Formats: sequence, C-alpha cells, structure tokens
Amino acid sequence: MADNQTLVALQQLIDVVAKLRSPEGGCPWDLAQTPESLTTYVIEEAYEVVDAIQTGDKRAIAEELGDLLLQVVLQAQIASEAGDFSLQQIAEGISQKLIRRHPHVFSDVTVENMDEVRQNWETIKAAEKGETPATQKLSDKLSRYRRSLPPLNAAMKISQKAASVGFEWNNIDEVWGKLQEELGEFQQALTEETTERQESELGDLLFAIIQVARWHNLDPSAGLQGTSQRFIQRLQKMEDVINRPLTEYSLEELDALWQQAKAQLAKD
Repeated sequence: MADNQTLVALQQLIDVVAKLRSPEGGCPWDLAQTPESLTTYVIEEAYEVVDAIQTGDKRAIAEELGDLLLQVVLQAQIASEAGDFSLQQIAEGISQKLIRRHPHVFSDVTVENMDEVRQNWETIKAAEKGETPATQKLSDKLSRYRRSLPPLNAAMKISQKAASVGFEWNNIDEVWGKLQEELGEFQQALTEETTERQESELGDLLFAIIQVARWHNLDPSAGLQGTSQRFIQRLQKMEDVINRPLTEYSLEELDALWQQAKAQLAKD
C-alpha cells in the first residue's frame, strides 16, 4: 500500500498541473497544449527514462520518471477538462487489468512457469477483445505493433510473431540470400526509381537486416544505439584536441583526427 506521504506528493502534482492549466493565472504554454501536441514529449520522456536506467544514475532515473509521470497527469488533466476521463479512471482501469490478467496472483489459478503466465495473459487479453487465441488475427496484432512501437522495435516484434506461426526461412543461408537480394534492389532503385520507391526498397533492406539480427539473437535497436554512442564519443575526443571549428578542417584532417580518437577510445 502507498504510504500517506506518497499519496500527498501525488496529490500535490495533480494540484500543480491543474493550476498550470487554470484559465485564471495558469501558464500560457500549458494552456495551449493538446493531447496531440504533447505526444512528442511522451515519447521523449520515455526514451530519457530508458537512457537513465541504462546509465544506472539513480537520481537521473528518479528525475526522468517524474518527467514521464508529469506527462500522464497532464494528459489526464486535459481529458478531465473535456469530460473524457480522469486520472482516477486511468488508475482504476490499469489496476483492474492487472488483477484480471494475473489470476495466478489474485485468484486460484495455478501456473508452473513463465510460459504458462504468458499463455494465460494472451488468452485473457484476447478474451477482453471478444476473441480467443485461435480466432485472433495475427495481422491485427502486428498492426498494433506497427502503430505503437518505434520502427526498429516494431519490425523485430513483427518478425518474431510471424516466425512463431511458421512464417520463417529454413536456414540462415536463406536469410543472408534475402539480404543480398534486397541490397541489390535498393541499389538499383537509387539509380532508376522515384524517391517513394527508393524508400520502399530501403525499408525492405532494413527489414532483411533485422531478420539476420533475429536469427543471431541480436537486438538491432541496441546495436544502433551503441553505434550512435560510439560516434558521439569519437567526435568528443576530436573536439577535445582541435583549436578551431570542425568546418575549417579538410576531409583528410578530419579522417586523421577520427582515427586518432578511435584508437584512443579503444585503449580506454
């Protein structure tokens, strides 16, 4: 159970947000926001929470979770003003869902392992939509992933679910063959096709790379995140030793600085 101090702190946040949205003395920026205008901040704050967790900085984690909680309370405040729903309804809804989907904790259902927990979850989730696991359309489930997840994560999830029902290659050689095929089609599109077609072929190529990653149990999002981080670290090393803007260096000089930074980081 939440202690009284926690409930007081939550109520204070609710009151602060309500004041910010008050037509009398509120903040013009907060008053101008809509559920749609705030979606960017919801995504940004969620990513910043993940970044803080990955760095292990406890103070940063607490701060970023607070920023994410603010987005929930702010969305609820705007919805409440419009008479759509309230923060109370949000909390009650998720509590009821958790109780409903965990009968092994809140009822007398017995499970032996995590696989059974997952199976029960999927069965209950389908029943909530008036379906059964047998009648639930895979395409509907994959469409939800496409809409709700970042593109790389969605593509991996879609690939995994499709493979689980048999939509799969026979071996890794076939996967590599598909990657080579898509690379060739992308290269051809770059010289002969419209921008729309080029982007389509680029998507096919990225999807093929994700298949290779899945077959080797690799996380493409983590891989790309690591590459971006290494790029920034090398750029930092370069900027630490130069005495004029990067734009004033030749390509050869920049490459030399890059290699120097790369070698230095490899030693650290």
